[in-house]
Amino acid sequence: MIAANIVVLALALTQTPAPAGASPPQPAKAAAPAAALPVLTLREALETARRQNLDIAQVNAKVDQARQLAWKAWSFYLPQISVGLNYTRNQLQADISLPVSYYVSNVGTPGPPGVPPSQQTTYQTIVPSAFKSEAVQLLDQWQGQAALNQAIIAPPLWFAIANAYTGERVVDYNAQQARRDILFQVAQLYYGIAGLKELVEVQERQVELTRERERDSRVRFNAGTSPKVGLLRAEIDRAQAEEDLKRAQIDFQKAKLALATALYRDDDFEIEIPKSPVPPQGPDLEKQALDLRPDVKAAAESVRLAEGVRTQEIMRYLPSIGGFFDYRYTNVSLFTGQAYTWQVGVALTWTILDGGLREANIREQNAKIAEAKAAQASVDVHTTANVKQQKLDLEAAVANRAKAQERTELARENARLVDVAYKAGAATYLESTDSVQSLRQAEVSLVAESLNVDLATLRLLNAVGAYEQANN
Repeated sequence: MIAANIVVLALALTQTPAPAGASPPQPAKAAAPAAALPVLTLREALETARRQNLDIAQVNAKVDQARQLAWKAWSFYLPQISVGLNYTRNQLQADISLPVSYYVSNVGTPGPPGVPPSQQTTYQTIVPSAFKSEAVQLLDQWQGQAALNQAIIAPPLWFAIANAYTGERVVDYNAQQARRDILFQVAQLYYGIAGLKELVEVQERQVELTRERERDSRVRFNAGTSPKVGLLRAEIDRAQAEEDLKRAQIDFQKAKLALATALYRDDDFEIEIPKSPVPPQGPDLEKQALDLRPDVKAAAESVRLAEGVRTQEIMRYLPSIGGFFDYRYTNVSLFTGQAYTWQVGVALTWTILDGGLREANIREQNAKIAEAKAAQASVDVHTTANVKQQKLDLEAAVANRAKAQERTELARENARLVDVAYKAGAATYLESTDSVQSLRQAEVSLVAESLNVDLATLRLLNAVGAYEQANN
């Protein structure tokens, strides 16, 4: 993330001296010009990251998972329909035979009219006249059932549904913050590559200057007007400049590879020097951050979620009412003569005593509410402090860039004057070398400080939550 900036600063401060007796490397054969690579702009890099970055893909998948929270909560309140079918093969079939009519014989004359049944009559039941057999157990037995259950009044479910939507918002805000952080890192990496590209250009100019000094020193040495030590010093400076250029080119390629990895693509592209980002505007950037940053909104929603879960636990003290309808089929009809039966009803469930579970859950949620509020306050405090810190860093970076710009202008003028004096014989080679080195260090410092301003501006935009290219 900050690797490019560190590389620039390291190259500006480190010098690797070459051995005095080292021979100059032989120039390589000119290679055939390579085909120009396509230019990847900063906006294209961010759009590619949105589509192809694997970390963002994981974040999007988590958001899709969270989208199911409300559906799951609603599923407990919507109608529940279940269907079942059961087949049983029994070892034996069991039948039962019961009488359905009787023979009655007359054993005397009829009694007087109105004789109560409790008194003796002239009629007597003798034997059953007909039987009906019913299967109690069949060899092949089928049973089918269709059941419908519907919650009618369920207070805990009402708040569970509301809490599910709140939970989705928490996940969504956290996902927005995660995407912003990833895109911010991509932008930082892109600006870092741009800084390394400018550093390569500085090193290329330095190589040309040292080669020119080497040619001048060789001419003077061959003419006998300059000692050999001057030529050796020129060769050392040229070798050092070529080494620095190669190091800068490799660091540039490494940074491109890191960006390509973040974009999940090949590094067959060039980059352009992007425009410096515009710092956020407004009198109260801290207030803007609290209003814009998704992680601040997620912390506030987390408090609402904890309070909603506590209310859901309180609602468990109330009764719940649900309706049901049950439809059954069996091929054993017994005495009803019907293969199909149904039943419908309303059920009331009211937990009077659950051993203190609800009270424990409410106390637990009270603690979670306190935890969520403390986390929200911590996010607010750190967000405000971060904005203030980034504002100070940006002010320092702008001041350092101004000084680096001044040093560069002075170093260029000094190098021009020393070069004129050197060619006129009024300055030594050491003075010429010192002026070139001073100019190189000033230019490298200017590149580093300019990059620091851009990165500090990006960090301030990210701290405020106003980096539009990451928010879009």
